[in-house]
Amino acid sequence: MAANIDSASLPRDLKGVPLQPRDAPGYYPRFSTLSQSAFWDDATRQVVVHRVDSIPSRQFFLAEEWDFWTVVFAHLIPQTDRTPDHQIPLVAPLDHRLFINQTVGYRFENMPQDREAYRMGLEAINKEAEQRYGAGFLALSYPLQEMVLKAIHDGQPEAAADIWHTMSVHRFWQLIMGDAIDAYYAHPWAWDEIGFGGPAYPRAYTRLERGEPEPWEVEEERYDWLAPEGTVSDEVRSAAHHHTEADQHKS
Repeated sequence: MAANIDSASLPRDLKGVPLQPRDAPGYYPRFSTLSQSAFWDDATRQVVVHRVDSIPSRQFFLAEEWDFWTVVFAHLIPQTDRTPDHQIPLVAPLDHRLFINQTVGYRFENMPQDREAYRMGLEAINKEAEQRYGAGFLALSYPLQEMVLKAIHDGQPEAAADIWHTMSVHRFWQLIMGDAIDAYYAHPWAWDEIGFGGPAYPRAYTRLERGEPEPWEVEEERYDWLAPEGTVSDEVRSAAHHHTEADQHKS
């Protein structure tokens, strides 16, 4: 086990024994999407390989903001099941998106622009941490950080009422969760994890009807696991209310 990996942060087997980090976790061992890059056209190959070989440097966030969101995103999509050298960058793609001011092309009326939302969100999370536990977010233990983010997830913050009056807490959670998911599942290492065979052009997928793997894919090999100790991801109430317009416009 790497020296900087806390066993309490690792997923566990059904007996509670920590599962050791792997280069490629998931149910598809020995599969590598990048091993199929010779079958892609040049443009596709360049785009996908660039996501591994050319991680964007910090351009938008201040150093302390970068560190803050790195910790937050490590809660949104924990990667302690991965060895440190195979963890997928999450904040770097976000920083690049905000630097070039790339958006989805629209903005909800109860949300500021994305750049401002991240700055306001950082302040709100820190205020929530101070209100609940008397210290800034980064100064808290992992379990207490989980409880702060759970309050945001549940739409029940106790602090920063002025910020949440300006910015929907539900929309904010969707924003940061969406950015984390986009960054993670755009990366070919995440494709290995879920068994995605990669781009279909110019080579097509042929086994479309019965869910069978393509000749270059591997069979699924499932294993049982439990969430790491100290996480509250299994304890939150349903997030379905985050996806209804009525509830989103209450704050």
